[in-house]
Amino acid sequence: MKVLTANRLSDGRVLYWGLQGMATERLAEALWLDDTEAESALASAAARPDLFVNPYLVEVNAGEPSGRDRFKEFIRSTGPTVGHSRPDVEGAA
Repeated sequence: MKVLTANRLSDGRVLYWGLQGMATERLAEALWLDDTEAESALASAAARPDLFVNPYLVEVNAGEPSGRDRFKEFIRSTGPTVGHSRPDVEGAA
């Protein structure tokens, strides 16, 4: 199974293809797609560059990204990796 992911044009946030082609920020709400559905979703997302920037498909297994890009997709799905622990960033601990 696969999920479709991209970045949102307006702010760069990670998006996933959800119900009825709606964008969702939560991996848990992403639709799991078979090969045929995945290709159709990819074409639909590519036709909406005002929302989905560089859409692509990711293999999933048991609700988690799998395959060779699993670590990259885990990081993308959990948010930014900077700013939370750097003392020189406003609001950091």
